[in-house]
Formats: sequence, C-alpha cells, structure tokens
Amino acid sequence: MDVRTICLGILSRGEATGYEIKKLFDEDGYQHFIEASFGSIYPALNRLTEEGLVSVREEAQEKRPDRKVYSITPAGRTAFLAALMKPIPEDRHRSPFVFAMLFSHLLPQDRVTRLIDAYIDQSEAKLSQIAEKRPELKSAGERFVVGMGQAIYEAMLKFIRAHRAEIEERAAEAAE
Repeated sequence: MDVRTICLGILSRGEATGYEIKKLFDEDGYQHFIEASFGSIYPALNRLTEEGLVSVREEAQEKRPDRKVYSITPAGRTAFLAALMKPIPEDRHRSPFVFAMLFSHLLPQDRVTRLIDAYIDQSEAKLSQIAEKRPELKSAGERFVVGMGQAIYEAMLKFIRAHRAEIEERAAEAAE
C-alpha cells in the first residue's frame, strides 16, 4: 500500500493531524506491517487535499503554529475502497538485522551477539507496546492485525533464541 492509501485508511476511522497519523505508526503497533515517515505523510496529505479526497481545517494553538486537522471526504472514502479492491502486492520483509546476519560470518562474535541482543530487546519492546494497545482495540480488523503483529514478533524471537548459538559460533570460527 502506498502512503496515500494508508492516510485515507486512517482518516476513514476519524479525523487526524499528520502528527497523529505518524503516531499511529510509531506507537500503536502499525509499524510491523507498514512504514511511513513525516517526509511521506505530509506530501501525501497535501496531494489528497488538492485532489479533494481529504479536507483540512486549521485549529489555532497558543504559541505554536495552527495545526491542520484532516478529514476524509466522500470522494476519498470511495477512492480508499477502490484501492482496497485492487489486487494486493506480495508482502516484502525488509530487515537490516537479517541482512547483517547474512554476513555475520564476517563479523566478530561479540558484534553478532550485540546485534542479536539489541534485536531481541527491540522486538520485546514492540511486543510490550502491542500488549498495551490490545485492550483498546475495538474492531475485529484491529484485533486481527495487532494479533498478527504479535504472532510475527513472537515467532521471530522464538527462532532467534533457538538458532542464535549457531550463528554466534560461525562468527567465532570465522574470527579464528
């Protein structure tokens, strides 16, 4: 899914600022299946507004610039549903950690261990974040998506813990 479609989807659930949209990715468990940055969200919202798929209103704030609150229009809802009806591309898993592990045999064992430990810590933090959000989930779709994210992180952690000794030993052998 492109960022425009993602923004329309989030706005179909209620109005939001660009910051609130980004926050969903960072704090509400969406980052395990889609990625968006401020650098992609704001241009997408501007294009959606120009195309009449999103409306925007400004709210005054004390000692800060006005904040822009975006809402999906009926045309935007139609465009969003049309996007969901198109064939969905194949999932792609991109991971700098997995790439580093591909070449772990070239690294010192302590570096491989630190990378694995950091990845485990990061994944456990994401699992905690997901667990905190679960009681707030309202729709079956939200529960499904967050549950799938939880299952993915749990499976990755199980695999890493079961196989870390093997990859750490290979790194140690390469250093000799």
